[in-house]
Amino acid sequence: MKTIITTFTILLIAMVITVFAMEKTVIPDAVVNPNQTVDSQSDYIVLGMGCFWGAEKRMGELPGILDVESGYAGGDRAGAGYQDVLNFERALRIGKAAGRNHAEVVKVTFDPKRISLEGVLAKFWESHNPTQGDRQGNDIGSNYRSTIYYHNEHQKTPALATRETYQQALTAAGHGQITTEILPLKNYMTAEEYHQDYLEKNPDGYCGLGGTGVKYPAMDSSSVSSPPSEQPLTSKNLNFDQQLVVFESENCEFCAQFKQDILDHWQADIPVATAMNANPPTDWTLDKPLFASPTMVLFREGREVARYTGYNGEKEKFWQWLGFELLTPEQQKIAFEQGTERPFTGSNLDEKRPGRFVDPITGATLFLSQTKFNSGTGWPSFFEPIEGSVSYHEDNSGYMQRIEVRSASSGIHLGHVFNDGPPPSHKRYCINGNVLKFVPD
Repeated sequence: MKTIITTFTILLIAMVITVFAMEKTVIPDAVVNPNQTVDSQSDYIVLGMGCFWGAEKRMGELPGILDVESGYAGGDRAGAGYQDVLNFERALRIGKAAGRNHAEVVKVTFDPKRISLEGVLAKFWESHNPTQGDRQGNDIGSNYRSTIYYHNEHQKTPALATRETYQQALTAAGHGQITTEILPLKNYMTAEEYHQDYLEKNPDGYCGLGGTGVKYPAMDSSSVSSPPSEQPLTSKNLNFDQQLVVFESENCEFCAQFKQDILDHWQADIPVATAMNANPPTDWTLDKPLFASPTMVLFREGREVARYTGYNGEKEKFWQWLGFELLTPEQQKIAFEQGTERPFTGSNLDEKRPGRFVDPITGATLFLSQTKFNSGTGWPSFFEPIEGSVSYHEDNSGYMQRIEVRSASSGIHLGHVFNDGPPPSHKRYCINGNVLKFVPD
């Protein structure tokens, strides 16, 4: 009997140890001593800023941050996962559930000797738009609400104080009321492993833009002036009729790639400008808030008419987007649907002036006028393109075997190449004149 009791006791202790080990990732209802931090070297606070991928990246940029962990908190249930949160949100929307859902949050652990809680919260306020209620950018739902969940009373006071300070700055900049909920931490749970360090694992993910663009005032309550590069663009320096603006953010590798792939080689007619501030140029308007960087916005007469969000090397997709905004329907049919204009009807057929023929979207030079000749076919013809300006593709459409010619810079369809041209190449580049733009010397 004694042996049985001993064995039962050992099993009971093992079960208790196992339960405690399993519960490491869950913090129900702020069980931490209200007057203690995590340890003598660090503290933590739980923040919701919409999707936790961007929040994790933004908060991790601060010096003095020891760790940023994605998780869920603030809901009525003690445990939840990503799919549980999404399903519960759907049920709430259609009235088939009641209660509070978890918010996507990040648990920010920091060294108080290197950065104050106010410094952490200042970054929090600047890195998202806290006036949007149950949404952040294009992510809509109570699971994307703005939150500050404190784990002791010492954190509550600066949370409320910084909200008041930032509200004054937002009001002065013309923004609405902050909707951020500030409550004791409730039912925190670590998110799945694939959500941790998500943007490092998935370079196709998006960067946070930096919220409203309003800086958090200095600790002496006087505003910190933004560097000129971070101020909203001044509309008087832009083209009111038509202007492309690239909205970037600091430490954004996708912005750097877009600059390298596109901006550094910009030859298009449409003027382009870059901005490190998420607000539109002065006196101009955006259709909706920006939520990722880079975001390319096309303005006409001071109003947004189109946008392209995010970039990860897809040059042709970007140029196609811009092409649909710049080209006529007839040009679009040729460029993107491999159409063909009727012979002797296209532009540039009789163009004989010295100059160059360029891509109508990118502005990249395709052919020089001295390589143009009269083939009698009814389409502009050339015996040689600029080196590297075009690409070649098999075309078996229409029961024919031909070689299609596309612009290497934008990927648009230009025409076909045949082997019946004049010397020295003996090639005939039969090109649709409506997708060529002539620039005279």
